[in-house]
Amino acid sequence: MTNKIAIITGASRGLGRSMALHLAKRGVGVIGTYRSGAAEAETLRQEIEALGGKSAMIALDVSASAGFPAFAETVADTLRTQFGRERFDYLVNNAGHGLHALLTDTTEAQFDSIIDTHLRGPIFLTQKLLPLIEDGGRILNVSSGFVRVTMAGYGLYAAAKAAIQTMTKFMAVELGARQIRVNTISPGAIETDFGGGVVRDDEHVNAFVAQTIALGRVGQADDIGGAVAAILSDEMGWANGATFDVSGGQAV
Repeated sequence: MTNKIAIITGASRGLGRSMALHLAKRGVGVIGTYRSGAAEAETLRQEIEALGGKSAMIALDVSASAGFPAFAETVADTLRTQFGRERFDYLVNNAGHGLHALLTDTTEAQFDSIIDTHLRGPIFLTQKLLPLIEDGGRILNVSSGFVRVTMAGYGLYAAAKAAIQTMTKFMAVELGARQIRVNTISPGAIETDFGGGVVRDDEHVNAFVAQTIALGRVGQADDIGGAVAAILSDEMGWANGATFDVSGGQAV
């Protein structure tokens, strides 16, 4: 039986992938979700098992809340059949996508997509999974450095992230009776394929952003994966309702 189990949405690539691997290295079982990257998810599952860990991958579109009840049933079955457990310990609401559009040009369809993915999804997915989370467990919501650092074109994305960051505090209060800690991590600029991979692939953008970071470089996925594993650990058990800025000191 695995000691701890984490559910990570959007685990097949980028930050979610790094989170999964870092947690697996600490002996945490991983249930990851993916939307379309089934092959990437399977590769991750194999990597985790090569580390001696246990993992399962389940398809999920976090922007489609109608599918959450069925997902919760699949999770319950996966816990019983593959992990020998009735409940899991950590939920990381990580899945998401970016949007670059001036507020004056943003469409209602773009608005719906961002809100469904970054606000409605984490709230109602958490709600559906609460019966399966152990008392004393952890929930970690993923925000963004754009909540405090402005750049034209990211206003709607930042607004949704600010909302879930605020919601984290209320979750912490409301789940305190069950000793469930709820926190937020706010990554800075990271070299991933997020937003089309512009920070990773455009050397001019990368150099410009690096100049705004006290440590002099753009972040790597493992900078966030390691931080998530640390925040979810028992050593951070007194942190609750907090936002952790993990940006290398961006625009401080």
